[in-house]
Order: sequence, then C-alpha cells, then structure tokens
Amino acid sequence: MSRRAALRRAAVREWGPLAAAVRTALAERGARALALTLTATALTALVQLVQNQSWGYGPVRALGAVRAEDPFWSALLRTPLSLFVPALDLPVWGALAQILLVFGVAEICLGRWRTLAVAYAATLAGTLYARIGVALGPDALLGLPASDARVVDTGPSAAVVALAVYVCHQRRARFTGALVVVAMVVEVLVKDNLAGREHLAAIAVVLAVCGVREWLGRRAPAPRTGRRTPAPGTGRRRSAQGLGAGGGGTRSGAPPMRSWNFRRGPAQRTSWW
Repeated sequence: MSRRAALRRAAVREWGPLAAAVRTALAERGARALALTLTATALTALVQLVQNQSWGYGPVRALGAVRAEDPFWSALLRTPLSLFVPALDLPVWGALAQILLVFGVAEICLGRWRTLAVAYAATLAGTLYARIGVALGPDALLGLPASDARVVDTGPSAAVVALAVYVCHQRRARFTGALVVVAMVVEVLVKDNLAGREHLAAIAVVLAVCGVREWLGRRAPAPRTGRRTPAPGTGRRRSAQGLGAGGGGTRSGAPPMRSWNFRRGPAQRTSWW
C-alpha cells in the first residue's frame, strides 16, 4: 500500500463520518440545518460593526464585555452576549470563519440546543476561571496577575474551541481533537495570556463532560436482543399438546389434510395454504 493511499484511508477514517453527517444534513435541510450558525455569524458581524463606531463602543462593552473585576451577577447576565463580542485586536473575519465552520458542524452533529449549551458552558468556565485565577494570585500554579481582572474575556473563541473538542469526541475524530488540545497548550506556552488560559479552562470542562458520558455509557445495560428462552420443560409440554393423538396439532386428533381438494370435515381442513 502506498503512502498516499494510507493517508487517504486515515483521512476517511478520521473525518468520513463527520463529513457524511454534514453532507446529508445540508442535502436534506439546506440552510435550515445551519439556522443557529447563520444567526450567530450575523450577530457577531453586527456587534463588530457596532463596537467600531464611536457611539456603539460603550453600549457593547456595557452589555457584552465580561471582566473578572465585575460583580458576579452582572457578569453572569452579560455572558450570553459575550459569546458574540469579538476581540478588538484580532481580525473579525477569523472569528466569523471559526463560528461559521465550528458552530455549523456542531449544530448538525449535536443539535441546536446542545450546541448552545456547550458553548455557554465553555464561556462560563473561562469567566469563572478568570475570577478564581485572579483570587489565587500570580504565585499559585493556576493563578493570574491582578491586572488580568481588567481584561475582557475571550468572546466566541472559547466556545469555538470547546465545541471543536466535543464534536471530535462524539464523532471519534480523536486525532483532530488531540490536535486542537495540543494547539491550545502550545498557545499558552508561547504567549501566556488570559485568553489562552480561558481556552484551556473551556477544554477542561468539555473533557470532563466527555469523560462522564463515556463512564455512563459503559455502565448502561446492553439492550436485549433475540428471542426469549422458554422455561425448562415448556417446549416439550407444548409439543405434546400440539401433537395430540394424531400428531397434527388439531383438537379432534384427526390428521390434517394437505390438499384443498379432499375435505372430509371441519377438523381436517388444515392446509399448507
């Protein structure tokens, strides 16, 4: 087997089920299969357009910017909108492409509501980690400097990373999922900032959920298949009752007729038809 053929088989094994699910959903439902994704992409583009205006920066920050120094309940109320507030120092087309691709695949594979739940849980995990890290201080293993309390959370990127890992686990694309995790670890090692740490927090929560699902799946009883085994002696009793005196299963004991043109009586009208 050539190397190219081996790579092709590995790619089909890794991404084949995922590509088949996406292709089937788009063929059957069209744009309706991506209703959540298209809405999220349009909302992110709109928020980016508004926050770049002199009159829109303040309202967007007040409604969708989450910081560790903010009161907890106020930050919790702003967390859903923070999913769609892209970072100002990064090109918005990158965020839009990530949302369109990862949210789209996740919506098809997981469904609309589970995609939203995973995205929100990942964003919330990053927000909570920022608060815990600042409280621990820079000297702790997972601590953060006090200056990070004034940094705005990652926006949609934590949700994108978490959804990618979750979908890879569900569709058994293990190599791709591991590659995403390794890329986020390298990001933190190369450029240690709050965004990278929040990405790792989101991945940790998703991996914990995946581990629980695997554990529950192994504990679930296997579905029953096949016929039920009759009680001892039941088969012989039924055989004896069915055979009777004539051995044909009729109550009168008369043998059944196996042709339609010999009819001797009602008890002998059993036919192979």
